[in-house]
Amino acid sequence: MANKRWFQVGVAVLLTLLIIYMFMEVKTIFSPLVIIGQTIFMPLLIGGVLFYLARPLQKWLESMKFPRWASIISVFIAIGLIGWGFYALVGPPLTKQVNSLVENTPEIVKEIGDFTKYTISQRDRLTDLPEPIQNTIKEATGKIDTIAAVAGSLLVKFVQSVFQGVFLLVLVPFFLVYMLKDHEKFAPFVAKFFKGDKKTWIRKTLSDVDDTLRSYIQGQLFVSFLVGVMLFIGYFAIGLKYALLLALFGMMMNVVPFLGPYIALVPALIIALLQEPKMAIYVAIIMLVSQQIESNFITPNVMGKSLDIHPLTVITIILAAGNIAGLWGIILGVPTYAVVKSILKNIYVHREGIKDAATESI
Repeated sequence: MANKRWFQVGVAVLLTLLIIYMFMEVKTIFSPLVIIGQTIFMPLLIGGVLFYLARPLQKWLESMKFPRWASIISVFIAIGLIGWGFYALVGPPLTKQVNSLVENTPEIVKEIGDFTKYTISQRDRLTDLPEPIQNTIKEATGKIDTIAAVAGSLLVKFVQSVFQGVFLLVLVPFFLVYMLKDHEKFAPFVAKFFKGDKKTWIRKTLSDVDDTLRSYIQGQLFVSFLVGVMLFIGYFAIGLKYALLLALFGMMMNVVPFLGPYIALVPALIIALLQEPKMAIYVAIIMLVSQQIESNFITPNVMGKSLDIHPLTVITIILAAGNIAGLWGIILGVPTYAVVKSILKNIYVHREGIKDAATESI
């Protein structure tokens, strides 16, 4: 029985659950490690993203006979120049729009409040609407205070995260330097603990994981950039206020699979409704067109089928990961699933190869 695969899998699952249970019971012992992990998580994540974005440039420079140290310095110079160019091009109008939004926030909040009060006052007159729609409107208006409280809490947490992020960004260059310097040593370091076919399998699995992360990070950020450009062109063309700010927000939210575009649409619709009600229709059309172009033309050509994840699977992952880990779960759920899928695929291929070899030897 011990040689049966179902028995081995069952024992592995039970041992994993037992380890998790024991870890939860003695978590106070590991609390320093948890604190260290939380401290380095953000700079390590940002450093990893920058590494995958900078690695093509580093490879090209080294193919031009640049030594490793010179390629790393050149990468940092390129990042600095890109950051300076972005700030010089986008900084002044973006700062102007942010200041304008801050100055007009009380008026915007007042207009939203007036609109909400008007909606509530007209609620009892909506007798001609079907009963399900009336119930939906009553439930929505009855939860306005709760929604406002949650939004305020999220805003406070966002501001705190910004300050913490600025502080932790000091560590990012250090992670990036060592990733650029020693990234080829990671796979050999892990593989040296194995021999024979297992060593080859470990090297291939790590290579596939690296390809998965590279494809996702480079592809997703490039697609998000193009979506941001399309949104800015559309918003600017219709004369929407804070067009650059809203387009940048849409670009950042596009990193979140499936839910990102809907999140980005909300503030744009609010600004459009307050500016001119019919402009909200234009905003919705712009978002719809940009998402159709992105999903049907840009993403297939940029990312191809490197991840090969069904849309229903993406939705399920986002919902589950969001309940488990909140916003970070939503952002990291899909790439984590892609990495795990790549590892399991290699395990399956390896096992099938062993089985075929055993069959041939009989």
